[in-house]
Amino acid sequence: MVDLIPSSDTVMQMLKRTGAFREGHFVYPNGKHSPHYFQMPLAFRYYDTARVLAVALSRKFRIDRDVSSQLPKVSIISPSSGGIPVAFGVRDALSAEQIYWAEQEGGKRMFRQYINKGEVNPCIIVDDIIRSGAAIEETVKLVESLGSNIIGCGAIVRFDSAPDTVQGVPIKSLVTFNAHMYDSGDACSDCVKGAPVENVRF
Repeated sequence: MVDLIPSSDTVMQMLKRTGAFREGHFVYPNGKHSPHYFQMPLAFRYYDTARVLAVALSRKFRIDRDVSSQLPKVSIISPSSGGIPVAFGVRDALSAEQIYWAEQEGGKRMFRQYINKGEVNPCIIVDDIIRSGAAIEETVKLVESLGSNIIGCGAIVRFDSAPDTVQGVPIKSLVTFNAHMYDSGDACSDCVKGAPVENVRF
């Protein structure tokens, strides 16, 4: 089953082909500069690509005995709207019983779905990309407040600057990306070269 998980290079080729990964000179909303930009929804607009990526990530969970022993009585949770296609794909591949997604409202991460404490199965948190890990950590706190626990966590892409575990649970990914981020234009090599700038969203 492990052989059925595409290599990091293969996944990156898919992301480049769909436009989900671009190279250039980008400025993020927080003011940081980078020669790389991921816009993951561009990969998930293609059903076949979305399925391959989600199924590959699901296999990383299925070969984990702690996770597979609890299937299908688990919840798949996305920290944000961007991870919803991943969550549905992973849920389908694992035949998980529940699926939820969180949203930001008033500066606080919450579930719009009406959920009572004790109703959420053991959780696998999945996202399209993990840059800092902040959204994952907020979602963990939200899940724990509902009386559930985290048994798995993963994303299609994880920046190597992000945590590799959450609550002692390893964060699985198809790609671990070495992100080059500059705190300001003064430190950015592309700014020094005078390269055109494109302002982007997270």
